[in-house]
Amino acid sequence: MKIAQVTPLYEAVPPRLYGGTERVVAHLTDALVDLGHDVTLFASADAQTKARLVPVRDQAIRLDPAPLKSDLAAHITMLTEVLDRADDFDVIHFHTDMIHFPLFRQYADRTITTLHGRLDMKDLPGVYQRWNQYGLVSISDDQRKPLSFANWKATVHHGMPGELYRFAPKSEGYLAFLGRISPEKRPDRAIEIATKLGKPLKIAAKVDAADKRYWEEVIQPLVVGNPLVEFVGEIGDHQKSAFLGGADALLFPIDWPEPFGLVMIEAMACGTPVIAFRCGSTPEVIEDGATGFLVDTMEQAVAAAGRAHLLDREAIRARFDLRFSATAMARRYLDVYGDLLAKRPFAETPLPDVVTPLRPMDEERSFAALA
Repeated sequence: MKIAQVTPLYEAVPPRLYGGTERVVAHLTDALVDLGHDVTLFASADAQTKARLVPVRDQAIRLDPAPLKSDLAAHITMLTEVLDRADDFDVIHFHTDMIHFPLFRQYADRTITTLHGRLDMKDLPGVYQRWNQYGLVSISDDQRKPLSFANWKATVHHGMPGELYRFAPKSEGYLAFLGRISPEKRPDRAIEIATKLGKPLKIAAKVDAADKRYWEEVIQPLVVGNPLVEFVGEIGDHQKSAFLGGADALLFPIDWPEPFGLVMIEAMACGTPVIAFRCGSTPEVIEDGATGFLVDTMEQAVAAAGRAHLLDREAIRARFDLRFSATAMARRYLDVYGDLLAKRPFAETPLPDVVTPLRPMDEERSFAALA
């Protein structure tokens, strides 16, 4: 199958540090190549991929030192490159939200669009009602709720390559928070849980410009002077195995409709259980009492974090391999692609312009009919 993967340009593929969507695209693309498919990746030139790369920008946007950048211009340039090659592919898989909808209407029947973000925003329903010819994939069933009417084709949970993460049979006795410092991620809850348990907490997180005030006014005062809390900062893939594998548990104390939450399966790949608030996708990812604990209150979260070390770390890794490997994700997407191809009408092939000579008897019957 000839497949195009079209990624956002904000992070490298895979990201050097924090980044979700581009990381998923990287692992999906490589897994599809490993399964024998002809894959082309449209991304920035710093991508690392097994696929054929079409570079559409010299580097990813976020870490580009240029002071003035236009993300809209970069993405329009990329979509034009994809459009110029659209006839080369059986399936064009977009990970760019809805920006391609006005341009690819004539190719809608060969596209799949995975939506990676939250969908409970004011202006989205009108877009998905107007351009309902595009087939959509959700990354959790819960993600669909605000747009239940949309043209959903499947839910495909994210996957990661197991070899990227090192299994840790034993923890080092601390709790971990990995992700982004923002109000909806609730690092303040993580600090409170650790403090009430008297357990060390390591926080590995990025601070976006939009969240700088929240960091300075709310979180930093909880970190400074707290002997139990260590702020590590932003980390890359090569550091995650040690960080997550050394933890008794990953704290995932979110307060928003998380569409998926890659960090949960990253922890599971290391054998580390997850303590997650029952919100968004978490009930679809965490098997309560097996790969972690789902909680509704701070009291439940503190109790769950205190007994997380009792869970079987080998069993947690085994569940990751079964449910959330990159190969499992790629196979589920191949089912989606197959359904798309099966529903596409065959192009009409004109009959060859060949005249079959009449036999003598046929000539007599023809002339008789004219008489």
